Amino acid sequence: MIGKLKGIVDSVGEEEAVIDVNGVGYLVLAGAKTLSRLEADNPVVLHIETYVREDQLKLFGFLSESDRAWFVRLQSVQGVGAKHALSMLDVVSAAEIESAAALGDSSTFERAKGVGKKLAQRISAELKDKAPPLGRSLGAGAGGLNAALGSAPAAGEVMSGAREAAVSALINLGYGESDARRAVAQVSRDLGGEAGEGALIKGALKELAR
Repeated sequence: MIGKLKGIVDSVGEEEAVIDVNGVGYLVLAGAKTLSRLEADNPVVLHIETYVREDQLKLFGFLSESDRAWFVRLQSVQGVGAKHALSMLDVVSAAEIESAAALGDSSTFERAKGVGKKLAQRISAELKDKAPPLGRSLGAGAGGLNAALGSAPAAGEVMSGAREAAVSALINLGYGESDARRAVAQVSRDLGGEAGEGALIKGALKELAR
């Protein structure tokens, strides 16, 4: 199975891109958000989810390991396919999905094309008490991609680390994991996703004391 591709962008289409890896062109399916950041002749690293279905082999590519992990997690919900998952990741960041899941907020999932109210409610209900997916490398792979693109680490990746650290601290203080995640998610949403670990812990403690 293919888990990651590091090469040169050969071409970009409406729903896929061709990545040249040492002279071999890999056709990779991706969402609009991912494709919008790819430019022909530029180096890139894509985190890959490989699907094998009877006579088909499909590669789905993502700019970060967290996006790939959520792509897989979303499809664990009955009725959610690859197109639904890609659509959600196009309009909702991994951090927003994590918050919506922790808070049971189905309206966030309704923003995605093709996701109706009933499906959004099912997604919210099934993900609510689950910890976010860790991915293959606990997020370590994102740095390599950003270096390849010549950019700083994505804000969402930084915030995800701060949130997990805050949740861990609350659990160490004796709070249940689901309560800790809901409190941190609420504070993160209230502060607009800009809070660091300390602010998240402080705000979550106030939230849990209510």
